[in-house]
Amino acid sequence: QVQLVESGGGLVQAGGSLRLSCAASGDTICISAMGWYRQAPGKERELVAAITSGGSTYYADSVKGRFTISRDNAKNTVYLQMNSLKPEDTAVYYCIVRGVVDYWGQGTQVTVSS
Repeated sequence: QVQLVESGGGLVQAGGSLRLSCAASGDTICISAMGWYRQAPGKERELVAAITSGGSTYYADSVKGRFTISRDNAKNTVYLQMNSLKPEDTAVYYCIVRGVVDYWGQGTQVTVSS
């Protein structure tokens, strides 16, 4: 089992920045990829960014050039630096970690005001 604790969400004005963190504990030796999904009201959950154990990254087109995903393997933590935030980035952001199965964080609210 892997437990995930997310932090860093909040309210920010358009153009501002936030940094999300997701710390994993438990059976972390099995962790490979880590990433972030988001779900806005009335919309499907979408993959925002992901990073493999080797450091390869993926970004959704909507966040390329604005968001940066990184991980600290020693701390079993994945980060999402979000810059130039837009109102359309408003959503609940979920951390996901791939081990034997996929593990999900509890979600953290990000609200961007115009």
